[in-house]
Amino acid sequence: MNDALSHFDDSGASRMVDTSEKPVSLRVARASARLEMKPETLRLIRDRRIAKGDVFEVARLAGIMAAKRTSDLIPLCHPLALASVSIDFTVDQETCVRVSATVKVHARTGVEMEALTAAAVAALTIYDMVKAVDRSLVLADVRLEEKSGGVHGDWRRDDAADS
Repeated sequence: MNDALSHFDDSGASRMVDTSEKPVSLRVARASARLEMKPETLRLIRDRRIAKGDVFEVARLAGIMAAKRTSDLIPLCHPLALASVSIDFTVDQETCVRVSATVKVHARTGVEMEALTAAAVAALTIYDMVKAVDRSLVLADVRLEEKSGGVHGDWRRDDAADS
């Protein structure tokens, strides 16, 4: 494993990584986030009884929008023309929602940051929409689950949460 930090030049100055010599390939990344909440909060979400609207659909749109804006938020990310962004929600138990974000692109660089940003923002949107009824919410475990494509090949977390 190369321990070099690619976002710094030899003098330590920040730089955007030069991907011009890399081949274009299909890149896919999936990231997730977890929200813990009271059982009654999850029931309100599932029954679509939150005053601000359908929590999962608003969070899905927020996650998609966030993936498209990642390079505006993370200073050294390359702007990418994303081919696909999907956001899914799984109720793991009566107190937990798992957000899964999958991003695809044909590009010279990966989409891990876009998937992570999408998962985090979708989870934050859920938090925002239900915080009035449950201030004890916990956002946890924002993490990359798997990625494919590129010179480093495929990778999957050993304990990856299935989408």
